[in-house]
Amino acid sequence: MEGETSWVTHCLDDVGREVSQLEGFSEISDEGSKDSLVSLDSILPDDLLERILAYLPIASIFRMGSVCKRWNEIVNSRRFLWNFSNILSQKPWYFMFTSNDNPAGYAYDPILRKWYVFELPCNLTSCWFIASSCGLVCFMDNQTRSQLFVCNPITKNFRKLEEPPRLNSSPDYSALAISVDRKSLSYTISIVKSKQVPGDFIQWDTSIHVYNSDTQSWVTLATEVLRGWRGGDESVICHGVLYCLIYSTLVMGGNSNRHGLIMYDLSRTSSHASLMGTLIPVPCSLTCGRLMNLKEKLVMVGGIGKPDRPDIIKGIGIWVLDKKEWQEVARMPHKFFQGFGELDDVFTSSGNDDLIYIQSYGAPALLVFDLYQKQWKWSQKCPVTKRFPLQLFTGFSFEPRLEVAP
Repeated sequence: MEGETSWVTHCLDDVGREVSQLEGFSEISDEGSKDSLVSLDSILPDDLLERILAYLPIASIFRMGSVCKRWNEIVNSRRFLWNFSNILSQKPWYFMFTSNDNPAGYAYDPILRKWYVFELPCNLTSCWFIASSCGLVCFMDNQTRSQLFVCNPITKNFRKLEEPPRLNSSPDYSALAISVDRKSLSYTISIVKSKQVPGDFIQWDTSIHVYNSDTQSWVTLATEVLRGWRGGDESVICHGVLYCLIYSTLVMGGNSNRHGLIMYDLSRTSSHASLMGTLIPVPCSLTCGRLMNLKEKLVMVGGIGKPDRPDIIKGIGIWVLDKKEWQEVARMPHKFFQGFGELDDVFTSSGNDDLIYIQSYGAPALLVFDLYQKQWKWSQKCPVTKRFPLQLFTGFSFEPRLEVAP
């Protein structure tokens, strides 16, 4: 962004200041190894030391820059950032909003199992649309749907984007998604807009708009009138394909599914067939459906509605899309489901890498599911306390990375 210092310098030039902003980092213990650490440090060449340090959790990287001059130079070097970007990915953090009127909250580090006081660099609220990919987070305001920011929450570097195209009046529903290319670090942002045809609840104008960071411009890729279906606020980009949850506008019986999935191949420039021609039904009556990209696998999390009362959930399931078939990979055990309350079906979920975070809107408790190990566990208790009965909590996951800039 014009007038901004380089993102490498912005991230690590003043380590002491960054550590004070993330006060939980000061809790990491280096006790009991000072003598051996100095001895080992003195005999290792820079390139080998850089590769070793790059395997540390990102919270430790902020601290190690203040150990000595040599380590400070290492963590500021471009070679270190290259090593850091080429090791195994950091486990995704979860940022939890504690209020609706400021960007401050708490971030959970699943490796060190710690919560940090955390503040986003953009002036936004928890009601904004949010999407993340490979260290970058995109925000879009919920009122005009025209303010968009892309930021790296760790380095605090951010950019305001050009306004997306406006077709007719403001949309009734919008779905935001972002995808970062891990090799070039360029990114693609998509917005799916849905607007009711005047006087006709059955038909909905639907359009797909895409921003490319290389060209820094928007293009409108598709427009279509969906009959009997409307868009919503849930979409994700996976393997270059945009997936979007849609919702039925027809009156249906209690056993009928009210959701579907449509897709659009963003890599194709020629005209596409009908969006409705790509429709894939969801596996059950769904509430709070969320889509996420976990290592280029399309994953869906949602509440499983009861057959006779689909608005009441009997459990929370996780599915992976295999070609055009949904495979259920996990269902929340009842002992964890009780923590949400069987009658409270309002929850949010978000995930990256192998981790899925699930949180009830009514409490700060955070449940973590490891897709690779198939394990459920509660996070450490969040330090925030509920101040009044109707206070709401929400959040999103993101990868903590140093080398990605908006």
